[in-house]
Amino acid sequence: MGDAVRRGSYILIVELKEDEEISVGKLGILRFGRGYYAYAGSAMGGLDARIGRHMRQDKKKHWHIDYLLEKGMVRQVWYLEDEKIECEIARAMESEFGGIAGFGSSDCRCRSHLFHSESMDGLEKVARNMGMKKYGVRAATKYRNIYSKV
Repeated sequence: MGDAVRRGSYILIVELKEDEEISVGKLGILRFGRGYYAYAGSAMGGLDARIGRHMRQDKKKHWHIDYLLEKGMVRQVWYLEDEKIECEIARAMESEFGGIAGFGSSDCRCRSHLFHSESMDGLEKVARNMGMKKYGVRAATKYRNIYSKV
């Protein structure tokens, strides 16, 4: 029997080394300041497959995050199995950080699912406070090293 599919919610922490203007599908051209971005998502069909997709370069752009990942570097991935809490994560992030209106939240009532910070520390703290675990480099290397250019 194969490995059980892990389902749940995740946070991608993406670094932009410089300011960027990025065309993000129907949202149009958005200005992103340099720094760190936390993207809250869920993968009830499979965490490993979804995170692996985010790591790949050769993909059709389907979600807002796909556009940001062309320019940014994934620095960390956090996850929580068996729970769809992406909107709770977004609310926790929004209380601490500025969000990009409409980003990643077209299928819910949240203002955003992408949040900006000058440093990674605060983003990590929210993930820990949500009871999330760090997605290990070893697990991510099945698809791609999360510390390489995305």
